[in-house]
Amino acid sequence: MRSDAGDGTAGALAEPVTPVRAGWIALLFLANIGLWFALITPIQVLLPQQAALLDAAHKETVFGVVTGVGALVSALVNPLAGMASDRTASRFGRRHPWTVGGALTAMVGFVLLAGATDIVLMTFGWCVVQAGLNATLAALTAALPDRVPVRQRARVSGFVGITQIGGTLLGTIVVTTMVAGVGAGYLVCGGFVVLCALAFATRTPDAVLPARPAEPFTRSLRRIWVSPRRHPDFGYAWLGHFCTQVGNALGVMYLLFFLTDVVRLPDPEAGLRTAMVIYAVAVVFGAVLTGKLSDRTGRRKPYIYASVLLMSAAVGLLVCWQTWTATMIAAVTLGFGFGVYAAVGLALLTQVLPTASARAKDLGIVNIANSLPQVITPLVATVVLAYLGGYRGLYAVAAIVTLAAGVFISRVRSVS
Repeated sequence: MRSDAGDGTAGALAEPVTPVRAGWIALLFLANIGLWFALITPIQVLLPQQAALLDAAHKETVFGVVTGVGALVSALVNPLAGMASDRTASRFGRRHPWTVGGALTAMVGFVLLAGATDIVLMTFGWCVVQAGLNATLAALTAALPDRVPVRQRARVSGFVGITQIGGTLLGTIVVTTMVAGVGAGYLVCGGFVVLCALAFATRTPDAVLPARPAEPFTRSLRRIWVSPRRHPDFGYAWLGHFCTQVGNALGVMYLLFFLTDVVRLPDPEAGLRTAMVIYAVAVVFGAVLTGKLSDRTGRRKPYIYASVLLMSAAVGLLVCWQTWTATMIAAVTLGFGFGVYAAVGLALLTQVLPTASARAKDLGIVNIANSLPQVITPLVATVVLAYLGGYRGLYAVAAIVTLAAGVFISRVRSVS
């Protein structure tokens, strides 16, 4: 692993001013592709298949328990790993050991999953995977404020933002067409994330902090909390990010059931694949295009307002017009809007972090807003579908929650 041995604490915490080059961006892109390949592909394909193999009669319950416990682990580990990387004084740097160490930990979890013969071991294996990958996520997310100047940050954030959908699509294709068996699929996920993490860590610099006395653990735990009263911009930006993630999840997670039970497509699985490809392409265009525009103008909030309006309009369309044509229009609109937010929203979040010395920890708190919707969305959807108007009510709630994101972002004062 390369490191900037001459960097001290001041250099590591200083606001970056030198633009990052295309090679660095490409390696960060690759590392994030590997991360999301390993994190989402099991949720989309492998965990449901394994749940059915272990308990076909209760596969939905098994899947829900495993992913729910895993999401809670991710919410705990991300800020803790971020806080640890903020204070790591390794000769290899402060982020790279966590990038690679997290990937190797995830590999251990994938080996456990590949050999799991009961639900307890399956749950434990997935928790190990979540712990490792969230440590890697905390370190990789911190690379943006550590290395990328503000004037370039939305463009780079745009490339990072599209890795989630890109890694998911790549992983789904690989494990469903090129790999035979659930166990082999897990091992491919683990091997790929390790290779991508190593490529980034061995070919990019990472600042080395000087050694300092260890802080008492209880005091470190108290540092995790970020007071919204003392840091209101961070609090409002977090709420806006959380609402955007929940709104997007409500828009896409139940699309297969919507196409089956409401639109009544003859082949809903094929329809879902088509809709998600269209969505993914739109995400890429939205992220890359608006990231450049936002950096050029130096403004963030107008683009976020546009993104939440587009996303709200997309799910609102499905409240009024529940057809295949409407679904295709909604896929384009929702994808483009989410792509805009993926670039500009992340850039804004990096500009309202409370302290430079705790970037990874604070971004770990931001990443909780990515994992909590995995737990909350199914609960909200269950209540709404049963008691508040079915799918019309579900997409109406998605539209309202997404619009609320714009209201919260409007309260951020330090970024225009």
